[in-house]
Parts: sequence; structure tokens; C-alpha cells
Amino acid sequence: MCNLFRYFAFIMKSLQKMHFFVLSLIGCFSLIGYAQKKPKEKVTTKGVASYYSDRFQGRKMANGQPYHRDSFTCAHLRYPFGTLLKVRNPVNEKECLVEVTDRGPYSKKFTIDLSRAAATYLGVIGHGYIAVEITPYYSGTVPYALGPIEYPEVPELAISFEPAATYPYPVWRKDTTQAKPAKEPKLQLPLSKQRR
Repeated sequence: MCNLFRYFAFIMKSLQKMHFFVLSLIGCFSLIGYAQKKPKEKVTTKGVASYYSDRFQGRKMANGQPYHRDSFTCAHLRYPFGTLLKVRNPVNEKECLVEVTDRGPYSKKFTIDLSRAAATYLGVIGHGYIAVEITPYYSGTVPYALGPIEYPEVPELAISFEPAATYPYPVWRKDTTQAKPAKEPKLQLPLSKQRR
């Protein structure tokens, strides 16, 4: 028992001398665990969606880009900018993909603010707000399997080469110092047959 106590005391003295080193190691290991990303989960959340007013057209959003009502964008408090969300209207079974480009809504009543185009597509415009289902959409997942791509057959090109000596010279490279052929003399008609 005495040896065990001495060993424990020795360890405690060593730790007191290197407490900074041990604490920094613990901090590093905790940061490594924090830095590892958790696998992305497809969690469907239910909430109430509203839409942007037309007066926000052209104003800057939280990501620095101007708002355009004809683009499929949205505002959400939790998801990072650039995340694609699949928003589904359970009443009419319509769904669309929107990109998170803004923060909001800052009301506890609403979960997501849709752009005018997305709201029109989902049927929010006539009601003002509707209940929706929101699912993050990650581009790594393909919604449908692509079949094999069939490329049209391209005929092979027939290319032949001739030696450079057989090519004719272009007109602009011909030697102009050569004598030009003499012109043929014009035939003179007798004076009686000439016109006056």
C-alpha cells in the first residue's frame, strides 16, 4: 500500500510540473473531436412558411447578394448559407428546392421565409402562410439513377497529307518578274464594214 501511495504521489508531482502540457493535450483532443463533422442527417422538420414582400426586391440579404423575387431562395435561422432545402406543401403535394440566402424569420410563428417565386409555386400567395415540411437536400445524393449515356457515332475523318513540293503556289506568291505573255493583236475590220 505504501508503494502505491508513493507511486501516486510521484505521478501527482509530475502532473503539477507539467499541468500546462496536460491541459493543452486535453484541449487539443477535445478540439479534434469537435472538428470532426457529424454525418449529415436528413431530418424533416415541420413549420409554417411565409414569403417576402415585393418591397424587398433589390435589397441586400444577409449573404450580401441582392434579393430577387424570381429566384428560388429562402431565409432560415438555422441552416448555413448555400444549403439547399426541399420545401414541401403537404396540402397540394408540391415541393421545390430553395437555397438559404438570408436569415430570418425572427418571429416564433414562422419557420422559413420563401421568395416570391417559391411561394407562388407552392401555393402560399393566396393564403399568406402555410404549413410546410422542410428537408435539407444535399447534392451528393442523386434523386434518380441515370441510365447509360448513348453517344452518337462520329465518323472518322479521312486526312491525307501531300508533300509540300506538289502544292501549287498561291497567286500572291507567284514571281512577278516573269515576262507576261504578249497580247494578241485585235483584228481590224476593213473601213467599209466599220461603223461610223
